[in-house]
Parts: sequence; C-alpha cells; structure tokens
Amino acid sequence: MNDKYLVFHVEGGLGKNVASTAVITHLKKKYSDRKIIVVASCPEVFLNNENIYRVYRVGATPYFYDNYIYKKDTIVLRKEPYYENDHITRKTPLYETWFNMYGIPYKKEEIRPYIPMNGMQNISSQGWRREKPILLLQTNGGPLDVNMQPNAYAWTRDMPPIVAEAIVKAAAGKYHIIRVCRSNSYDLNGVERIDGHLSNFELFGLILASEKRALIDSSLHHAAAAFNKPSTVMWVGTDPKMFGYDMHHNICAKEPSGKIKRIDSYIFDYDFHGNHHEFPYYANDTIFNLKEILNSLAL
Repeated sequence: MNDKYLVFHVEGGLGKNVASTAVITHLKKKYSDRKIIVVASCPEVFLNNENIYRVYRVGATPYFYDNYIYKKDTIVLRKEPYYENDHITRKTPLYETWFNMYGIPYKKEEIRPYIPMNGMQNISSQGWRREKPILLLQTNGGPLDVNMQPNAYAWTRDMPPIVAEAIVKAAAGKYHIIRVCRSNSYDLNGVERIDGHLSNFELFGLILASEKRALIDSSLHHAAAAFNKPSTVMWVGTDPKMFGYDMHHNICAKEPSGKIKRIDSYIFDYDFHGNHHEFPYYANDTIFNLKEILNSLAL
C-alpha cells in the first residue's frame, strides 16, 4: 500500500525506445524511492533492465489505472521531446531536451543507452558468427515493413546505393558483409541480406557479433552506443548533434547542391519518408565523400 511509482511513457520506433533507456537510468537516480513502470511501443527493450519494475506495451495495459493511478502515489511522465520548442528550434539535442522536460541534470558525457542482455540472448548472438569477421551494413532505416515506408529508398536517412556499393567492393574478401535492409530495397551483390522479420534482440546480437559497422541514423547506431561499439554513422537529412553519439565516427552529407524546396515540411526540416520532390541534390554521387567513409572503416 505504501509503494511509490513513476510511470515513464515512450512511443515511436525502436531507436527512440533504445535511446530512452538512458533517460530511465537517470530517472532512477533522481527517484530512487520509486518503482519505475514503463509503457513503451517496443517493450522488449526494457525487459532485462534492473531499474524497471514493470513493462507494458502501449495499448496493452490491463488494470493499469487501478494498479498504479487510482489513490496511488504516482508520478506520470508522458511528454514528447520531439515536440518541445527547444528541440524543434535546435536549441537542445534530443537527450538534453528529454532531461530538461523531467528536471534531470544533463551531463552529455554521462549519457548512454542501456540494454542488458540475459544469458540466452548472449548465447543466441553467437549464431551470427561467420568464417570471416563481420562488417554490418545498415542501408535502410525506419520500419522494415514496406507498407509503412512508401519509398524503397528514403534519401533522408537511407544509405545511398553508390556508398553501399563502394563499401562492399572495398570490404570484399576481407569481411563477411551482413546487410540489414527493407525487402524492397536496392540489390547489392556479395552480401548476406537480412530483410525479413528479426526480433529486436536478434538485431542487437548483430551489433555484438560484428567487427565493423557502417550504419545510418536508425536504431542500430543507438544500440551500438549501448554496447560501446564505435561505428561509422552516415547522416543525410538528420544531424548527429541532435541525435548522435560522440563515440561514433559521424559523417554528415555535404551541403546540398540544389535549391531546397521544403514544400511539405512543417516543424521539422525533412519528411522521414524522403519525398522525392524535396531531394536537395542534383545527383546521388554528390551526397557523401566516399573516401572519408572508407577511411573511417579502414577499408
């Protein structure tokens, strides 16, 4: 009857759920006397976390009000950092915005996602081992379900084909390349293609099993930070200063060569689906410096 609770609510994609684990770590420090209840769109991310008392999936919260709200000593934290003014206007990056919303002291160097894996999950990750060291290549971000992502190539954050091809060519013979992509993504020869459903922890196992990682602004760069696996991360329509980690080698796209017409952009600069008519480059081979990317991977 004397239990004190804190309800932390997070929606969005896998990457955002992984990122939120860093917020929970510091919420537990601030509210050490409270049991943390997480309501999340990707609840499996939080299941092994000793800072958390209970985990629920968004929309599957039976008896929640009676158990944790009605006549209970409970703090509910259900704000959306993406829609805070300081984040929209790029005054503060995602984590600083999140911490400020909930009154948590913000020290950038102390912030990192936290994804503990249990014994079986660690054993399962060994299933990704191959004869050669693994280079993990993530070419597509966002939902892997093609029905949720209208464009096969979402230029705002997907890896341009010319970049992926250059990495594969340079790594051929030295590494076993495993590529994570959508089923409708462009073809690459000489790689093990993963475009079907994987559990989140199977994806995390790929991070642990890989020797090198060429990633984009999507869930795996957050997971790599959680596992302290420095990676090469490419950014096009998003900014590592807002969503990235200093431990990674963050490579930003060149300044657009075309005239930017953001007719469909509202409070953020680009639509994540990568509307073709907003593409600000005249050619795909002008987006990145290929030599910089290959050097960062030591290829």
